Amino acid sequence: MPTSSAHRSGDQTALPFVLMRGGTSRGPFFLAADLPEERHVLDQVLLSVMGSPHPLQIDGIGGGHPLTSKAGIVGPSEVADVDLDFTFVQLQPDAATVQTTQNCGNMLAAVVPFAVEAGLIEPREDTTDVVVRTTNTGLISRISIHTPRVGGLRFVQYSGQTEIAGVPGTASPVNIRFLNTAGSIAEGLLPTGSITDVVTADGTDYTVTLIDNGQPLVIIRAEDLGVTGYESVAALSENSELKTCVEQLRLAAAEVMGLGDVTEASYPKMTLVAPPVSGGAISTRSFIPHRVHESIGVLAAVTVATALVMEGSVAATVGSAGSGRQQSVAIEHPTGMFEALVDLNDDGAVVASGNTRTARLISRGELYVPREIWDPGHESTGLNHSV
Repeated sequence: MPTSSAHRSGDQTALPFVLMRGGTSRGPFFLAADLPEERHVLDQVLLSVMGSPHPLQIDGIGGGHPLTSKAGIVGPSEVADVDLDFTFVQLQPDAATVQTTQNCGNMLAAVVPFAVEAGLIEPREDTTDVVVRTTNTGLISRISIHTPRVGGLRFVQYSGQTEIAGVPGTASPVNIRFLNTAGSIAEGLLPTGSITDVVTADGTDYTVTLIDNGQPLVIIRAEDLGVTGYESVAALSENSELKTCVEQLRLAAAEVMGLGDVTEASYPKMTLVAPPVSGGAISTRSFIPHRVHESIGVLAAVTVATALVMEGSVAATVGSAGSGRQQSVAIEHPTGMFEALVDLNDDGAVVASGNTRTARLISRGELYVPREIWDPGHESTGLNHSV
């Protein structure tokens, strides 16, 4: 087992980290060997690092928003034909919750750059291809990044011409191909076996598509909830009646999907859909699940794209799918467009999916947590990655 680099520093514990942006998310990345093995200790370390629970996360590095209250833990994989294991951690600004049960396609984009920076992967070509297992659900991805040689040494190229909505400027592309996304948390791509279901919440029946192609989603027409689906994030966030209705529907839909009581979980996500207005295939507004997403999550976009190419789904009734065995599906969201790729077989079923993201190294150094939370001199280290 690798030796931890965490060490005592006065009455605190110094913990090596790298702060990365992955897609439209941001958070610290850690080597698995540098963290405590015991789950309850690990949770307390991560809460301390982020400064949760506090709405501003004033005593940590969290950004006061779920998209900037994330962390990544990376180490070598013992699974055959897999290079890295990645554990995604979702925290919240105002809650003491530490969730490792869902995927995050945005933070996933930063895994390989981090692994190169941390010395887990040694680039040997101009393009470095790495197979990554997300331990949260077992999701397998093949990820490629640019690693040019300069002065005899290869490095991660962060500059480039790829633009993604929700991130200023352009950067080098991170190409992600998902190899087994169907039924990431729910029981199969369509957990009920139906393209649409009727779910009753607070005495009202709603027609929805319940689907999981990397992210469990409840897809519903925006108009069925009394909105257009083109509102701003602020307008939806201020609509308390809508948010209450969306949460009641989420809880009811989760039971139908076989996910049980998800009161404390951050899935399924809620996606409101409407006809496209900006040249895309469909317009979306996403709840993640209690706050409105400024854009749309990677795997949520892939799942919406999957639903869109399925005849009879709620998405297909308001959007417009293309044709051909490989389709680029433009998902409209509040801050732009997300291009998702889907591959279909001869029967029109989705057999593969992917997308392009960007990532950037922001900072590296040490984070400090009180020694009473974790003293590495008296605690075994090395996160257990079993799923």
